[in-house]
Amino acid sequence: MLNNPVFVSIILMLILCIFRCNVMLSIIISALVAGVMAGIMPDGESFNIAKSLIQTLSIFIEGMKGNLETALSYILLGVLAAAISYTNLTTILINKISKFITKSKIYFVVAIAIISCFSQNLVPVHIAFIPILIPPLLGIMNKMQIDRRMVACALTFGLQTPYISIPVGFGLLFFSILKKEMANNGLIVEISKIASIMWMAAIPMIIGLILAIIIFKKPKIYKDIDQNTPQNLDDIKMGIKEWGALIGIIVAFIIQICFKSLPLGALLGIVAMIICGGISYKKMDLVFDKGIHIMGFIAFVMLVAAGYGAILRETGGINELVNTVASLAGGKFGGAVLMLIIGLFITIGIGSSFGTIPIITAIYYPLALKLGFSTEAIILLIGIAAAVGDAGSPASDSTLGPTSGLNFDGKHNHIYGTCIPTFVFFNIPLIIFGAIFAMIL
Repeated sequence: MLNNPVFVSIILMLILCIFRCNVMLSIIISALVAGVMAGIMPDGESFNIAKSLIQTLSIFIEGMKGNLETALSYILLGVLAAAISYTNLTTILINKISKFITKSKIYFVVAIAIISCFSQNLVPVHIAFIPILIPPLLGIMNKMQIDRRMVACALTFGLQTPYISIPVGFGLLFFSILKKEMANNGLIVEISKIASIMWMAAIPMIIGLILAIIIFKKPKIYKDIDQNTPQNLDDIKMGIKEWGALIGIIVAFIIQICFKSLPLGALLGIVAMIICGGISYKKMDLVFDKGIHIMGFIAFVMLVAAGYGAILRETGGINELVNTVASLAGGKFGGAVLMLIIGLFITIGIGSSFGTIPIITAIYYPLALKLGFSTEAIILLIGIAAAVGDAGSPASDSTLGPTSGLNFDGKHNHIYGTCIPTFVFFNIPLIIFGAIFAMIL
């Protein structure tokens, strides 16, 4: 086991990530180590470390092509999110719903969760809405004595649940990566097949949100401080920018639904925004720069993750690792739990469920086959194993986003206020129900 290049490489990647080494650098270093340990060389040549590194890097770069569409989707969605952030659409939404969500804590938290869900599919702005939506609501939350840990759970629920269960927006992106990586390892399935299975992942997420509301329903007092909040919401109206952005959002949504292409939907949405005034022609470069800043790093993580998956397959160490893990699993249920826990650690380490898929699929598909899981169970296990750990990871957008809004006045802690609560209420149910569902399918 200790000589297995796949095992050593993954452990090394986890250790580097735990010690806060840059995620991209951690993946690249781990891939090179795997290649050298496996003795990857050009055909017909004897082993040489320098040549092995060069050949490994060559295969790594070739493997990165597998996620080019995904990376482009991220960049274009980032531009879409940036364009929306330059308008008052989100602020106007606050004004429309504020009277309804302040009736009770439950109304408030459920409304926040729903709005957060929309940010992943209906209006795919990802976490860009949080710094706009949450700070103006902190005063209301303080008056209602709402525990911000409950709101953190609601935001993380909305950021994660849609993409693991609904094939729209970021969910279509997640499902597309699942489809592509499973095909790379021999399992050919359609998006519709994945969608017919992955909706089950929403069940433990909903249960986790309900438990968080119950546990954190007790009043918690926060001291109000002066803060630079936006102008009076009643003074903000729909203008050319807002209508243009709204048209772009509608176009992006319709195109991705009709053509099952997120990059095309995002691209045409951006074009529609430019034509209709949602994006000022003179400020186009500024919007694109901000969009790349929002999503660029994640896009590159996706690229290097695909390259890493290619290296893991090339090493030839997967079969040995599969046989070892299968013998330790003690049966199907133990294997399911083990796969989900390993996925948890990988995703917590790199901070991206999307980046985890190429890494684990190369190992999990043959392992699940050996343990006797059905195709449906394999889809569910890989999907949930990639998703589990997104909540609770200090490096994940699903936790960094909520903290950026809730800590606007310095009264919310990232680890104790966001990471630990979301870890407990979402990861634990995902592992329990994921294993149970895999046994049933």
